Amino acid sequence: MICIVFPFLNWFKDYDTGKFKTDLLAGITVALVLIPQSMAYAQLAGLPAYYGLYAAFLPPMVAALFGSSRQLATGPVAVVSLMSAASLEPLATAGSSEFITYSIVLALTVGIFQFSLGVLRLGLVVNFLSHPVVNGFTNAAAIIIASSQFSKFFGVYVDKAPHHYETIVRVARAALDYTHIPTLIYGIAAVIIMVFLRKINPRIPNVLIAVAITTIISYFTGFNDDRRTSVSSFVSSEISKKIMDFNKTIEEIQTLSKERATASNQLDEESKKQHEGHGKSIKQIHIESRIAILTNRIEEVKHRNHLLREDLRSLKFAKKKDSGKNLFYLKNEVPKGIQTDGKTWRLKVGNSQLDTSSLLLTGGGAVVGKIPEGLPTFKIPELDTKKFFKLLPTAIIISLLGFMEAIAIAKAMAAQTGQKLDPNQELIGQGLANIVGSIGSSYSVSGSFSRSAVNLQAGAVSGISSVVTSCMVVITLLFFTPLLYHLPQAVLAAVIMMAVIGLVNIRGFIHSWKAQWYDGAISIITFMVTLYFAPHLDKGIMVGVALSMTVFLYKSMHPVVASLSLNEENVLKSAEYYRLKGCRHIAVVRFDGALFFANASYLDEQVAKFRNERPDLRYILLDARGINDMDASGEEALEMLCKRIRGAGLGFAVCGVKGQVMAVMERTGLIDEIGVEHIYADSKTAVAALVDIVHNSSDLPKGSCRDCPLTQYLPAAE
Repeated sequence: MICIVFPFLNWFKDYDTGKFKTDLLAGITVALVLIPQSMAYAQLAGLPAYYGLYAAFLPPMVAALFGSSRQLATGPVAVVSLMSAASLEPLATAGSSEFITYSIVLALTVGIFQFSLGVLRLGLVVNFLSHPVVNGFTNAAAIIIASSQFSKFFGVYVDKAPHHYETIVRVARAALDYTHIPTLIYGIAAVIIMVFLRKINPRIPNVLIAVAITTIISYFTGFNDDRRTSVSSFVSSEISKKIMDFNKTIEEIQTLSKERATASNQLDEESKKQHEGHGKSIKQIHIESRIAILTNRIEEVKHRNHLLREDLRSLKFAKKKDSGKNLFYLKNEVPKGIQTDGKTWRLKVGNSQLDTSSLLLTGGGAVVGKIPEGLPTFKIPELDTKKFFKLLPTAIIISLLGFMEAIAIAKAMAAQTGQKLDPNQELIGQGLANIVGSIGSSYSVSGSFSRSAVNLQAGAVSGISSVVTSCMVVITLLFFTPLLYHLPQAVLAAVIMMAVIGLVNIRGFIHSWKAQWYDGAISIITFMVTLYFAPHLDKGIMVGVALSMTVFLYKSMHPVVASLSLNEENVLKSAEYYRLKGCRHIAVVRFDGALFFANASYLDEQVAKFRNERPDLRYILLDARGINDMDASGEEALEMLCKRIRGAGLGFAVCGVKGQVMAVMERTGLIDEIGVEHIYADSKTAVAALVDIVHNSSDLPKGSCRDCPLTQYLPAAE
């Protein structure tokens, strides 16, 4: 019993020093990949890079301790990071303190949902995400993730557009206007190093080596060159005016947002005063109108703010060389005879007001920058009812996607190790990892394919390797964060792009199409919808699930109803599919699927079609081998079918009835309606009896059907 609550106790059965050494080496190896990857994924999630280290601290250890897989490596992953950022951007500005708070609360919500599913043994709910949907979504997500790093790869800065493809167009325009060549070189160099080392030996920590080499070069070459200066350092007077206009729009947005927040609170209070069923008050309608007007004004000001920010970012400056103070000219306005330092300087503009006494200009490339030393602050995130239900829809999608990724990886590894997996226990482990991780300032995490593969290749035999990985992250947070200051952002972008290449699976579309054309169509539509609506990735998932459910319902409502005849091997097969000749007087009808309310009438329609196609029909035999369940609607439909056929002067019989269906017939009395003498154990017995009845108990000439394939069941002549 204690091993059910604490599954990690099973690790220590037959555990020895040799296995510990193997786990120790595997844990260190995974940490060497996890540390740079986690920082890259944090930025993909819209967070400062060091939050990736926080997400790599507790979750790997907790997931291993309480999960069922001994090799699954949990932590930040690309798809979940992207989903987290996309879902929270409408609520707060990426990178802001409010955004960080939402990310941590989202991790707690995801954890609660996953843990609840695991405890309630509802792991099968993940089956709502079919393989074609996941394949289409994953391929689209891989493209979105990779392309989202282009701005860092080229060293340009743009505002995100409502659609991802519009953002990419903005990046392309900015890159054509100005690409920071050293940044591009660092990104390409990191890709070359990782590809080269991976080809030499996949077990080499290629990510860590690429990060280490580029960080050292960045440090000694002065890749990052940021300067603080006042607005008076700009020779052009237009700069000051543009900055003032930009700051005014920021101030206007903040003022309007506060007014809208106040109006929203007033609306909530007024709604509470209203009694149920009394409708909206005049005051409520006025407040709602006020909120709509404020929202429209905020959008207008945000658009002006975007244009001003875009204008400021497009400005390129040249710094006067060897001047006693900083003097910056516009690149195209440098006076003749003035020597410059040869660099192109750009103004860094974010989403907050610019301090005219301390403007940040960059003449080099972007680096990770200062990472707080020490462990994160431990506190329980504030999760009220309003926040919980606001984040729940996103949390459900992230939970299911994250768990699907984790359990798929765990199953693949279990197939090699022979380990027994418990999906519900894995849900508990993933849920606790997110819950405990949120207390340590982690955002949403899941099982990682690449790091799990590294863990398995390194020979990990238990979750001790994940505990070692967490310990390595702790050591990094305590002692080595200053070494990461000069890590180029372009290198982190390269790490992400290389990591998601493996997610692209074109063969998945082909495989789905070959299996069933509609599965291939669902996969392609999910892919296209996800791409189009990005960053709103949930729309792609929802469309895919809706299409899958529609196909499922259609197939349930229209199961296969086949007319059977004998083939060359004297086996009853579908006459239409195998192009077999049928009997004019006996129709053997097979119904494949549960007979329930959604398809009960369909059986009657198909039988009516067979009757219309065969004017000489005398008997209908329902082959019930494919009916594995029957509800009240199905039972009533079968009773009405029996009455209708017999009322038309035709015979009706049933064969191959399964036990659970027979039990329903006995409880409802349908067995008496059909008649025990008309219920046969198998199709062969039934057909032999019906052939005899049709020819010997009717006005049909006994020899008229000697060419019928069913007549071989006729009793031998005496």
